[in-house]
Amino acid sequence: QVQLVESGGGLVQAGGSLRLSCAASGGTFSSYAMGWFRQAPGKEREFVAAISWSGGYTYSSDSVKGRFTMSRDNAKNTVYLQMNSLKPEDTAVYYCNADRLISDIRSGRPDYWGQGTQVTVSS
Repeated sequence: QVQLVESGGGLVQAGGSLRLSCAASGGTFSSYAMGWFRQAPGKEREFVAAISWSGGYTYSSDSVKGRFTMSRDNAKNTVYLQMNSLKPEDTAVYYCNADRLISDIRSGRPDYWGQGTQVTVSS
């Protein structure tokens, strides 16, 4: 099975930036598409971004497009979510995920999930 461990969350002022990291183990990292979801208190889980196994294709939700950038470093078995121009509505627990098929991530059904990391954006 694949294990995913997120890091990099924290408290930031509106307009600031954070970079989340997700380290993967237990599988062939380069064979997996990777993604990020988030869930705010009292809200439905929301797709954020996904990246293909090679990094050649990325997809971002409309709510974060132009502000968040996903990337991966297969040599380090790690994916990143660079978050700029953060807004209070970005406050959520952010979950890293993985799947053999990027379409499963984009459709909201990734096979593997990390434990999540809290991002809090103050006004």
